[in-house]
Amino acid sequence: MIEVENVTKIFHVGGLLKRRRVIAVDNVSFSIPDKPTTIALVGESGSGKTTLGRLILGFIKPTYGEILWNGKNIFRMKRNEWKLYRKNVQAIFQDPYESLDPRYKVVETLMEPVKKFKIASSREEALKMIRNAIESVGLRQEILDKYPHQLSGGERQRVLLARVLLINAKLIVADEPVSMIDASLRASILNLMRDINKKFETSFLYITHDISTAYILADSILVMYLGSIVESGRFEKVVYDPKHPYVKLLIESIPVPDPKRKWKGTVKIRESEEGLLSKDIVKFRSRCKFCERCIEAKEICWKKPPPVIEIERDHKVSCFLYA
Repeated sequence: MIEVENVTKIFHVGGLLKRRRVIAVDNVSFSIPDKPTTIALVGESGSGKTTLGRLILGFIKPTYGEILWNGKNIFRMKRNEWKLYRKNVQAIFQDPYESLDPRYKVVETLMEPVKKFKIASSREEALKMIRNAIESVGLRQEILDKYPHQLSGGERQRVLLARVLLINAKLIVADEPVSMIDASLRASILNLMRDINKKFETSFLYITHDISTAYILADSILVMYLGSIVESGRFEKVVYDPKHPYVKLLIESIPVPDPKRKWKGTVKIRESEEGLLSKDIVKFRSRCKFCERCIEAKEICWKKPPPVIEIERDHKVSCFLYA
């Protein structure tokens, strides 16, 4: 369905006299199959997850590389093709309140995409579709006459899911959709997303820094570090048998709800900030980005970027330890 081919996004930051380049996404390639699936895009803050999601949504253009929808570059589409792409690739954002117009009632918010994409032939048919969508996400019809400020965070996020279901999107880019919701409600939203994936055959690109929530949803996982995908594959293979030193550290840092269990800290790292804040873009891209913090780094890690190694089927890692 979607192919991301060698995509790089570079931002220029700073003033007029002193500007520097920041690589938010660095030569990323992966694909989303044309069948219902959920891919978790995981990484720490600043790793480039949201930028990659915005590139796929078409909000910003890549500096290099291509994003293909059914084999066609999305930034070279004709107007009618672009409109079809926007209908099929939708987004759910972190803050559900900012995604809803505070002046509109819920029914008006849901009526907007129906009118835009001309899904219904009459207002009565549109209202019937809206009521069905609201019920599909576990909300009562009384909510249609309310404004966003009268809803809880979980209800707002369900309204956004209903809006996406109305237009029958093929892919939903969900950017940390439960991070601003109470912990008691997160499981219900995640279970709803899983049901939508199965019932409506909708795929998800689930962007998160929390692997434990991705465990509920994801079929496969992409782990990002400083703009690059360092490990990818089937979720169980990557989580239960991580290969990259950074991914091992990430998995080990997941808290376990056991007061008697202590963190062993078996994965050691060097304390270094140069890799995170490096101003030398040539130096930054000419070696492994994790080598300054990795105690397993070899001499070659400092000389050139690591290749992508296929450990086994559906499990790839970018690390010289497996070359």
